Amino acid sequence: MSVVKEFREFIARGNVIDLAVGVIIGAAFNGIVKSLVDQVIMPPIGLLTGGLDFSKLEWVLRPEDPATEAVEKVSIMYGAFINTLIQFFIVAMVVFLLVKVVNGIRRQDAEQPAPSAPPAPTPEEKLLTEIRDLLAKPKA
Repeated sequence: MSVVKEFREFIARGNVIDLAVGVIIGAAFNGIVKSLVDQVIMPPIGLLTGGLDFSKLEWVLRPEDPATEAVEKVSIMYGAFINTLIQFFIVAMVVFLLVKVVNGIRRQDAEQPAPSAPPAPTPEEKLLTEIRDLLAKPKA
């Protein structure tokens, strides 16, 4: 079997296409969450904390030396990490809510009773059916 044919079969599987769509949607969702955190959630938090911009918070291990360009600043950017944690919690909450909704829909489908069999005919209906059948028989 040629490599091209194997690759075509691999791509044609439904799981691969579903995964590709999921990755693309996930990347787009990442942009939305980043914008939500950086432009909507963090400014009010910064305002409440006295104008503090979390993304700029850092712990400087070695300051840069303007006299010599050979020494660059080395720092731990813990503010960016805080932003990333907030983004993670937003994504986790959205995924949790999505799974909760899907499970609720599945539960509703499982709880719906299967269509019940029609009720048994009453004695009058049985008698009328027998009479109908007798009248429908050809006379010999």
